[in-house]
Amino acid sequence: MSSKPTAVAPRKINWITTVFMGLFHIGAVAALFFWDTKAVVTAAVLYWMTICWGIGMGYHRLLTHRAYNVPKFVEYLFAVCGTLTLEGGPIFWVATHRVHHQHSDMEGDPHSPVVKDGYWAHVGWIIFGQANHNNTKRMSRYAPDLAKDSFYVWLNNYHWVPMVVLGLVLLAAGGLPFVLWGIFM
Repeated sequence: MSSKPTAVAPRKINWITTVFMGLFHIGAVAALFFWDTKAVVTAAVLYWMTICWGIGMGYHRLLTHRAYNVPKFVEYLFAVCGTLTLEGGPIFWVATHRVHHQHSDMEGDPHSPVVKDGYWAHVGWIIFGQANHNNTKRMSRYAPDLAKDSFYVWLNNYHWVPMVVLGLVLLAAGGLPFVLWGIFM
């Protein structure tokens, strides 16, 4: 008997996620044809805010692991920044990461490269895995602390709203180049 766990057969394609991923890649290529230095600088600042504040400091260290404390408004700011990465709402992200830690590289790990492969770990689980981005009720089981907070429930259900608002702000501030660089890159 092998000590390596076996993988579950892939599910159907999550078409909504797949189509949006494709459109965002097309938008990223289009941005290259709309070079604007201010738009590129804006994109760099937004990248830093979303990846560092949103995912690294917010979703991961603060909300998932509760590694430190900040005032509630800062916690909410980090969570909104996290939604701008298009990795889902805070309850979905935190729940998925907590499940990953409970079952690291074993059956039940939602994105293990050991159970499946490297492709599955990076993108396969998003395209073929179970779509739970808006399944707040199901994901709340793994993030009950966040599910008690109405802000996080709303943000999880409408995680796309901050991106739309940011897109409108960027459009007003700098037109199409700002939207392409600030949203799609």
